[in-house]
Amino acid sequence: MPSHPHSPRGTLLASATGFAVVLLDVSVVNVALEALRQEFSTDIAGLQWVVNAYTLAFAALLLTSGALGDRIGARRMFLGGFTLFTLSSLLCSLANSLELLIAARLVQGVGAALLVPNSLSMLQKAFQHVEARNRAVGWWGAVGALSLAAGPVLGGILVTHLGWRSIFLVNLPIGIIGIFLTLRHAARDGAGHQRSLDWPGQAAAALALATLTASLIEAGTRGWGNTWVQAGLLTFVLALGSFLWIESHTKAPMLPLALFRVPMFTVSSVSGVVVNFAYYGLVFVLSLFFQIQQQLSPQQAGFAFLPMTIVLIGANIVAGRLITRLGARRLMVLGLSLASVGYLLMLLASLDGRYALLIVPMLMAGSGIALTIPTMTNATLSSVDQSRAGIASGVLNSARQVGGMLGVAVFGYLVRDTATQAFMRGMYAAMGLAVMALAFGAFLCLIGMPKTPRHT
Repeated sequence: MPSHPHSPRGTLLASATGFAVVLLDVSVVNVALEALRQEFSTDIAGLQWVVNAYTLAFAALLLTSGALGDRIGARRMFLGGFTLFTLSSLLCSLANSLELLIAARLVQGVGAALLVPNSLSMLQKAFQHVEARNRAVGWWGAVGALSLAAGPVLGGILVTHLGWRSIFLVNLPIGIIGIFLTLRHAARDGAGHQRSLDWPGQAAAALALATLTASLIEAGTRGWGNTWVQAGLLTFVLALGSFLWIESHTKAPMLPLALFRVPMFTVSSVSGVVVNFAYYGLVFVLSLFFQIQQQLSPQQAGFAFLPMTIVLIGANIVAGRLITRLGARRLMVLGLSLASVGYLLMLLASLDGRYALLIVPMLMAGSGIALTIPTMTNATLSSVDQSRAGIASGVLNSARQVGGMLGVAVFGYLVRDTATQAFMRGMYAAMGLAVMALAFGAFLCLIGMPKTPRHT
């Protein structure tokens, strides 16, 4: 088989395809929640596991997968991630039990973790000039934003007309195209470095995230006094303590704690947790509200999200221009405050069918989130030395995924009872919690972000 010369544009297309399919599966599943609830006769906890199994593996393995790409080769890891993601998507579509679906989603998350950091590494290798690389990363991010925004709409159409299994089957042709593009256009890997990998830290981090997620989800059905829930929380505390000890004593930590001495980096990371906590958590709750309480079809529910998702694309572009005028600190405060006010106004949501009341608040919330995400990414990268940009970006992405996972777990707990009055109380509590979290994030940025970043 003749080898093809490497193509920067082809590599960008392959990388963006991988990023797009990962973010598509973050959002597409939400509009299938009611269909899954009926198919498997499950409760809210079961639905939380379907969403969070993916996010858990994704968040836990992001940092290590980037390091593996540096050691083994980003192209090899990217191809392995795409293959794993595609095969696990097929398993998701064939699942005949909730347990099998959750297991397949977990494997999907592993594939996603292999795809994202290594897609950026391939771009860095393909585009040698800084300006060309920045444009490529901009297109990569724009495709991701478009995919995230399109997820609920595409998922709603597929579930309504072809059933819930189709939201996983659609990944198969995307995966095949992505693998083909990578094999044809991405440059082959050279010799990797031989730096050691932090497997003890990885194990402790995964155990901490898994036990915290399990405890929060299972508390909804078992209660906080349950022995297993309490054991899970204790294990989380011990695993987290072990992780921090390992990272402070190992020569090559997966999470260099010294990064958190930089205020800009620390505040950006906390903001990443806050933003995804509110956004992912409320997308989960609103999906259930639209389908269970308002009896909308999956397709109608997908379109109902458009005001909050469509602005993700436009506001991402605007943020790139505004950051040079306003600075990261002002733009972060503006974005988080706008999102907080938007969710506050969403408390007007009711069961009388007045969807129009939600449009402006959803536009405000979506715009605030979209302004914040690229700004925090820029702030993170500008706060550290260029040699540490990769690990800094990885930490921010991991923080965001952890925030999303916690949002689904906590907000899902609040709406665990689907009886109308109980659900509505839980939804209002979730919205109030999101408002407070985002307001806290805005205040933290105001007092904690310096006007000019300091490198470390």
